[in-house]
Amino acid sequence: MKKILSILIASLALQIGSCATTTNSSVSGVERSQFLVLPAATVDKMSAQAYSETLTKAKKKSTLNVDRAMYNRVNTISQRLIKQVGVFRADATKWNWEVNVEKNDQLNAYCMPGGKIMVFSGLVEKIKATDDELAAVIGHEIAHALREHGRERMSQAYVQQFGLQALAAAAGGGAVGTAAVKGAGLGSQLFFALPNGREQERESDRIGLELAARAGYNPDAAVTLWQKMSAGNKGAPPEFLSTHPASANRIADLKALAPKVRPLYKAAKAKR
Repeated sequence: MKKILSILIASLALQIGSCATTTNSSVSGVERSQFLVLPAATVDKMSAQAYSETLTKAKKKSTLNVDRAMYNRVNTISQRLIKQVGVFRADATKWNWEVNVEKNDQLNAYCMPGGKIMVFSGLVEKIKATDDELAAVIGHEIAHALREHGRERMSQAYVQQFGLQALAAAAGGGAVGTAAVKGAGLGSQLFFALPNGREQERESDRIGLELAARAGYNPDAAVTLWQKMSAGNKGAPPEFLSTHPASANRIADLKALAPKVRPLYKAAKAKR
């Protein structure tokens, strides 16, 4: 019983010591404290490996950056957004950012931890996305990386799995070290397989909107983007919408934030 109590106390202390916010306070108003127990370096390494494997597969299929005009367009937009990440966290300016476009009909894009961006050609072609709308999508995905939402989900999974295994170890003599490995494995699965939570999506919407505005892209495009994505839904929702629900509340939130970031957009436009 004492061993179990010690484990519970240690777990509680770990949770308290692991709460922090990953980004600076800004116009978007995202300040939620996050639970981050896994080291950022561990998550970045896993993500870089997965991203590298994705690129290798795309190269073998001859689907990586095959449309140079599209790649140049996506890269130009992405680089303008990346130049603004220091507002939210200074260390992100030193990340090893990568931008790629895969020929794929899915309406999808993502940015993995550490700044690994991928945009599918279907997102550009099927909804005839404008530069402002593409900036809204890519900005949203960059925001996930800035907020370390993947690391957050993996940390939660790690502790859940580790806690159960630790209790079993205390009662039956199992290895706690094995629990840690399994917990990390479960976290990895969650990062790559499961969607972000509702609050994480809301945070990325808000930071992404501010990021795009600071880069000189019209914040109103976020609303037209979600409207296009919803209109393009025939039968099963597009892959992008399956984890990014375009609800009325979401659009209302974006509309409410747009006036707050519009001065940033106008100031950026004036400098260009």
